[in-house]
Amino acid sequence: MKSRVSSLGYVNRIQENVLSIKKKELASLYEELKAADCVICGGSGRSLYSLNAAMSQSALSTAGWRNKVVLTPDDPGFPGKSMYEAAMDLERRYKKTLLLMNSGSGYSDDPLVMAQDLAKYIEDKKSTRFSMGLLTSATNSPIAELSNKYGSVVQLKGRGRLKPSFEYSETGMMGDIFELGTLELLNGMIEAIYRNLDVDEVYTLCTEEFEKIGEMIDSNINSETYIRLVDLLERRTNLFLGGKGTANEIAKMTGVRLFHIKSFLGDNVYITRGVNTPHPRAGDLEILLSYSGETRPVILWADVLKKFAGNVFAITSNPDSTLAKKADLKIILPEEAKPSSPRRFYTRAAFVLSPLPVKLAERLGERGLKLPEYIISWYHSVTQ
Repeated sequence: MKSRVSSLGYVNRIQENVLSIKKKELASLYEELKAADCVICGGSGRSLYSLNAAMSQSALSTAGWRNKVVLTPDDPGFPGKSMYEAAMDLERRYKKTLLLMNSGSGYSDDPLVMAQDLAKYIEDKKSTRFSMGLLTSATNSPIAELSNKYGSVVQLKGRGRLKPSFEYSETGMMGDIFELGTLELLNGMIEAIYRNLDVDEVYTLCTEEFEKIGEMIDSNINSETYIRLVDLLERRTNLFLGGKGTANEIAKMTGVRLFHIKSFLGDNVYITRGVNTPHPRAGDLEILLSYSGETRPVILWADVLKKFAGNVFAITSNPDSTLAKKADLKIILPEEAKPSSPRRFYTRAAFVLSPLPVKLAERLGERGLKLPEYIISWYHSVTQ
């Protein structure tokens, strides 16, 4: 294992934290996830987007021996207004349901309420068809306490006690280290389950992937494309991000961090086709993700933005795709994946996009506008 896979310190820290997870903890959650017929995702903000992005690959893949149903409480098909209300129907439908939660602090309101509701149902009904799994940095938290009682907890370190600074290339922003770490860890677990591998191979898959991710980041962050992207983001323009399915979860992960920076410039960040998304203006920037580069709605979004004289930046795996040809700027992340198998493209895209807010903050600092992290954290706390 290389101790440094990237020129960015926070990426190396993510690798170190993932590969330092205790095997006993990971094995317990791995077996729970492997055995589950149905997985309910619980989390808040970027932690939830990270969890959803990874688990969507499980829902779309076919392992041959068993497919998994993946739900969130916001899905139209979720059978209840609360976890307690839904549990009766879930117990009738599935032999084994796993409530899988992602929370760095272990105190996030949404997953905590879900865990409390499920714990109450298990105790009231004496049910044996449910379990809980948690990825967290805080093993003494309320969610961890419930997850330990009814399932398993995996401790994945986050940033730790690093002091706030302007060295975002070393520290990442806020929860980057934990949120990106869980994305890669879950992706490795899902691929290992799909290939029917032992838990030891999760570490092997992650080790191999971190080296590729590091190479992809370093080959792009100083490229002309990345510099032009930061130029566009520095301007007084609105930003749109979009994709379909898993790509949309990655778009939301990226959008949250860019919003924290762009908002200080008086600009807005929108998820394409969101409830409050306005028409674009000349000069606006749109970041679009599509593995194939042929997703029709995504191509139509590119057409609309270009009609309004905006700039389109695309991330795709296919350099000859329609989206790549229409884009003003593009990054190609090649991957050959079999149909209905888990893809690494989306995790790679999340990591390659993660330095964008870092580079934008650094650029603004060069202009004299330094954004200390406590201000970003305060803004996050009152808007999320």
